Amino acid sequence: MSSEAPCTRDKILQSTLALLEAREVQSVRMGDIAKRSGISRQALYLHFKSRAELLIATTRYVEDIHDVDARLLPSRTARTGLERLDAYIESWGEFLPKIQGIAKALIVMSETDSEAAAAWDDRMQAMRSGCAAAVKALKRDKQLSPQHTVEQATDILWMLMSFQNWQQLTQACGWPPATYGKKLKQMARSILVVDAGG
Repeated sequence: MSSEAPCTRDKILQSTLALLEAREVQSVRMGDIAKRSGISRQALYLHFKSRAELLIATTRYVEDIHDVDARLLPSRTARTGLERLDAYIESWGEFLPKIQGIAKALIVMSETDSEAAAAWDDRMQAMRSGCAAAVKALKRDKQLSPQHTVEQATDILWMLMSFQNWQQLTQACGWPPATYGKKLKQMARSILVVDAGG
């Protein structure tokens, strides 16, 4: 039984991800996931006690697939606040195209689905923690603009790095990924970093 559990769990997560990334998704029910996974609803609930738990696990599964820890290593090991800020923005910009399917689905579902909203918020709060770490590194280096508190600067960076802003700039406006990354770093520096001359 224990040797089969990880395989079944992965199958459930893969099925949930596939359903979330399907076009025009309005909702993903436990019954849909069980059917696609080839198991009963009862078996599904043995692995995930609630739909909210499953949706959160699926967002984390996506991060595991794309090795988010390795992507964040340059930011986490940066020597200066500026290096940490730039590296964090770069890693996020490279990661966003890989999660756009699940991100779009959860954002749409969040309007009427509290469990989808909880799953998306879980990941956005994790991303905000990364923003806070970058801002605190700037503060430590005395490079954070005095116009902002650490909390305000974190809020601003979190807003700048939102999926919705990335989608608007890269898809609606047609910015290439390299342009997005370069411009976002410039914007973040101009707003958050103390004027080198002042």
